[in-house]
Amino acid sequence: MGKPTGYMEYKRVVPTERHERIRLNDWNEFQYGLSKESLKKQAARCMDCATPFCHTGIQLGYSTIGCPLYNLIPEWNDLVYRGRWREALDRLLKTNNFPEFTSRVCPAPCEGSCTVAISDTAVGIKSIERAIIDKGFEEGWIVPNPPSTRTGNKVAVIGSGPAGLACADELNKLGYWVTVFEKADRIGGLLTYGIPNMKLEKNVVERRVRLLEAEGVQFVTNTEVGKDISSAKLREDFDAVILCTGAQNPRDVMLEGRDLKGIHYAMDYLTTNTKSLLDSNFADRAFISAEGKDVIVIGGGDTGADCVASALRQKCKSIVQFGKHPQLPVERASSNPWPEYPNTFTVEYAYEEASAQLGKDPREYSILTKRFIGDENGYVKELHTVQIKKSNDEYGNAIFHEVPGTEKIWPAQLVFIAIGFSGPEDAVLKAFNLNQEEFKKVKPLSKKFATKIEGVFVAGDIRRGQSLVVWAIQEGREVAYQCDKYLKSNLSLS
Repeated sequence: MGKPTGYMEYKRVVPTERHERIRLNDWNEFQYGLSKESLKKQAARCMDCATPFCHTGIQLGYSTIGCPLYNLIPEWNDLVYRGRWREALDRLLKTNNFPEFTSRVCPAPCEGSCTVAISDTAVGIKSIERAIIDKGFEEGWIVPNPPSTRTGNKVAVIGSGPAGLACADELNKLGYWVTVFEKADRIGGLLTYGIPNMKLEKNVVERRVRLLEAEGVQFVTNTEVGKDISSAKLREDFDAVILCTGAQNPRDVMLEGRDLKGIHYAMDYLTTNTKSLLDSNFADRAFISAEGKDVIVIGGGDTGADCVASALRQKCKSIVQFGKHPQLPVERASSNPWPEYPNTFTVEYAYEEASAQLGKDPREYSILTKRFIGDENGYVKELHTVQIKKSNDEYGNAIFHEVPGTEKIWPAQLVFIAIGFSGPEDAVLKAFNLNQEEFKKVKPLSKKFATKIEGVFVAGDIRRGQSLVVWAIQEGREVAYQCDKYLKSNLSLS
């Protein structure tokens, strides 16, 4: 380890952010990097543990312990401390195809499992990771590196999110000709259209896509499997097909008034907003506008927070975000011990911005939507709620009870539903006649990512359900290795 007493001498420092009132006037990334000297101190806080839980990468119940990519965190922390940045980049890229994405949008389960975090604040792993990859691009160390030889085999990857891109990257390195099909007009999946620009600027995604193209990966946009191209055609033209289409079928709230105008899925809002920004800087007006409206977001997660931040930039009149669970504790609960991801109360960028612009945190807890009420023109005008109380049955399952006398009416001309996703969209499943599990994930035949169809694999959210970007990249890497084994086996038998 670089400095044995570093974790005792230095306190955690996180990157500074642009002032809320300034950044609310644009759609640029809101976070600055740390200075070279500060990064050295933050890297020195790493203890180089005998058992580094930060990269154990396991799933325990609903919690992720450490990084699923098994990033060699203590190693590149030590290298940053010593000023050996090029070597730190090499160690980072050994396990992570896209650190420029994860260091911006991943919730950092690695930090939740940091040993220092047992009695102090965690090492700033995420900010160090971003500094390494950003320096790699700035210094020109990251350049196209196509494979020296090609196998002659062709693989189709369906979906260009983090799982699809990681899969394509790995297979391309192994010498396969890879074509990535994307139904949208831009590559990147949710990296492009699901995550707002202020969290992940799209030139960062575009830069990686251009790099993959220079290395030999081919991209085909505006092409939907089952509509623009058949599964039969894919299987005829390619030696293997890998489905990485994600789990983008949104969950709905089946309530009175759901059919009123002005009620939208959160992802429709975020997608049209980003597309209009990229296409015309909003000049085309082809987006859902919150300007001057009372906005309510149903759902307490990150997607809901992104809706809050987007609506604030559109100058909404007011905004409230509903969550059915109680407010999280400031410190870990006894049922949430280290090294699990800490389910604790935090104030994310969107809530800082809401407090700055509207004077309060927009989150409401333990609240249940009962119905939507519309005006004479069929537009939503108000939303009715009731407070709920959470308890657990004898098996530990959560039960919610309505609290009498807590009914409330909220003004709302715009409502976003952000309660997660139920699984992959039906079109691709029907195209390949695939089975589904209880939560509508595709059911592979084994842990080897294979389906019942010869030469067809699945990976990412379509296989494991809605998850983190690090899990998507890990799945993309793993399915590439399994596809490689399959193709080599077939070649040896032919």
